[in-house]
Amino acid sequence: MNYGHLILFFVCAAAGTTVLGLVTRWIDRKVTARIQYRVGPPWYQPFADVLKLLGKETVVPSSARRTLFLMAPVVGFAGTAVAAAMIWGANLTGKGFSGDLIVVVYLLILPSLALILGGMSSGNSVAALGAGREMKLMFAYELPFILALVTLVIRSGQALDSGMTLRLDKLIEVQHMAPADGGGWMISHPSGIIAFIVVLFCAQAKLGLVPFDMAEAETEIMSGLYLEYSGAPLAVFYLTKSMLFATLPVLFITLFWGGIGSVPSRGWIWAGLVYLLVIVVFVLVRNTNPRLRIEQAVKFFWFMLTPLAVVGAVLAALNL
Repeated sequence: MNYGHLILFFVCAAAGTTVLGLVTRWIDRKVTARIQYRVGPPWYQPFADVLKLLGKETVVPSSARRTLFLMAPVVGFAGTAVAAAMIWGANLTGKGFSGDLIVVVYLLILPSLALILGGMSSGNSVAALGAGREMKLMFAYELPFILALVTLVIRSGQALDSGMTLRLDKLIEVQHMAPADGGGWMISHPSGIIAFIVVLFCAQAKLGLVPFDMAEAETEIMSGLYLEYSGAPLAVFYLTKSMLFATLPVLFITLFWGGIGSVPSRGWIWAGLVYLLVIVVFVLVRNTNPRLRIEQAVKFFWFMLTPLAVVGAVLAALNL
């Protein structure tokens, strides 16, 4: 693939993920409304929200660090777009590079870092409070998230002759192998089920959804991180969160269900069903739990999910 094709693929993947993410945001809002006995918005509402924000004036506080304040949303969006392109590339082209899983993990940290930088640079004490909460939350969920991914890497070493791999395309290849050879979907093993549960809660926190929305907490700190943002920068943050809403379920399909082509002749249908299943779980957790305090969230990730992730890694080492 030459540079022209690579750029075209990146643009298509980013644009497609953005559209898919906005549709997913609508599904989230619609299902939430039905749970609360409301009608909910029309399908085009997320698109209308973005267009409305793009047409509004961008106001930068006089106390803000202007360059950092305006660049933070762009950094988060760019990181999410590149991560989405790499995940789609591993699924659609079957190609990757050494250690691309590590790169995806780093890129998925950028949206949270962008929120922290944006809140800190705004010059608003309430936004800085939200940024502090986001920083603590990120330190809490990244450890079990990485340990859960280590579980999958350990399992790959039991199927590949070359040993453990950090390549997304190789992790998909392992799941297409026969169970007798150590292959099969990651989620079909006890260690894979544990890793999936851990990653699912960590993804809920990455998305900033209830019960892990304490950094935004509009009823407590007036949207916190986003308080001073308006116009196009706020629209970019909205698009970044929408892209994450689409990227993380696709990552789940890639890591735990063998990728989009896991079921011959019905790959896209199967992937769509799994995608909707993950979104439904997100929505149900969001609508059935109260917001946690930041110290409660840290204790949950460090003292509950981290030991659980360690158990999953040990089971994977035992080929379970």
